[in-house]
Amino acid sequence: MNLIESNYTQDEERQVSQQEPIDNSLLPVAVALVLMVVWGGTPLFSKVAAQQIDPLLVGILRTVIAGCLALPLALLMRQSLPTSSRDRLLLAVSGFSAFIAFPLIYTVGQHTTSALHGALILATLPVFTSLFGTLVERRRVSWTWVVGCVIALASEATVIVWRTAGASGGSSVIGDLVVLTSSALCAMGYVAGARLTQRGYSAISTTLWGVSFSAVLLLPLMVWSLARTGMPHAGPAAWASLLVLALLTSVLGYIAWYWALARGGISRIASIQFTQPLFGIALAAVVLGERPAPATAVAATGILLGAWLVLRAGAPQPAISSEFGG
Repeated sequence: MNLIESNYTQDEERQVSQQEPIDNSLLPVAVALVLMVVWGGTPLFSKVAAQQIDPLLVGILRTVIAGCLALPLALLMRQSLPTSSRDRLLLAVSGFSAFIAFPLIYTVGQHTTSALHGALILATLPVFTSLFGTLVERRRVSWTWVVGCVIALASEATVIVWRTAGASGGSSVIGDLVVLTSSALCAMGYVAGARLTQRGYSAISTTLWGVSFSAVLLLPLMVWSLARTGMPHAGPAAWASLLVLALLTSVLGYIAWYWALARGGISRIASIQFTQPLFGIALAAVVLGERPAPATAVAATGILLGAWLVLRAGAPQPAISSEFGG
C-alpha cells in the first residue's frame, strides 16, 4: 500500500537470508515492480472510489472486504495468534493503526486533495516510521538520518503550504494535512508490527490477523454507514478501485512483497520501493490529468532524497536503553 508497509526488520532479514537461497532471476523484481504500481496507485484508486462512494464507507469497506480474504487465509495457513499479553497488545495497535485508522482517515483526506499530493505525502511514510521506531527503541541516530528527516519533512511542508506549487487536480491544505495525519498513524502501526516481528511473531500472521480483527471491529460501523447513506450506486470503476484497495494493497500485496524480498534478496528488492511515489505521480498525471508545477517537482525530489537518506542511514546506533527491547 505504500513505501514502508512491508519493510523487514533486520532480524527478519537474517532469518530469510539463512533459510532461502537468493533467486537472481527477474521474477522477484517483476513482482516487486508490479506491486509498486499497485501501491503507487493507492491515491488514485482511493480518489476514484470516493468520487462515487462515501469516502468514509470506502475506508470501511476497504478493510471489511480485505478481512473476507484475510481470515480464510489465516485459518487455511494455520497462522497462530500471539500468546503473551504484550504481543497481543502490539498486534492490536498494529492492526488498528494500519487497517482502521489509516484507511478511514486517509480516504477522507484523499477525497479532498489531489492524487498527486496524496502520493507525495505517502512518500514520507519511511521517515515517520523510522522516526517513531527510533523514539520507541531510544536509539542514537546518525547525521545522515537527521539530514534525511529534515529534507523530507521540509519538502513535505513545501508541498502542503505552498499552494502555488500545487497540481491542477484540486489539492487542499486540509486534505493534505488529513492525509499527513493518516500517514503518521499508519507509521505507528508499522512500528508496533515491527516490534512484534522482532519478538518472533510472523509478519504474515501480523498482517492476516490484523486485517481480520480490524474487519470485525468495523462491521458495526459499516452497518451504520450503509443505513445512513444507503447502498452506493457506483459504477464499475469505483467498485474495481475499491476491490484493488481491499484485496491487492491490503492483503495480497503484503504476501507478494514478503515473497519478493525473500526470494530476490533484501537489499536488491527493497530499493525498488523508491519507485512507488513515481508510479503514483505518473498514474495521477495519466488518468486524472494532474500535473505538478515546477516547485512541486522540486519538493518531490526533496521528499524522495530525504526518504532515501533515512533508509540509507540504516539501523541507528546501539540503543541508549534496552528496557523497550522485550
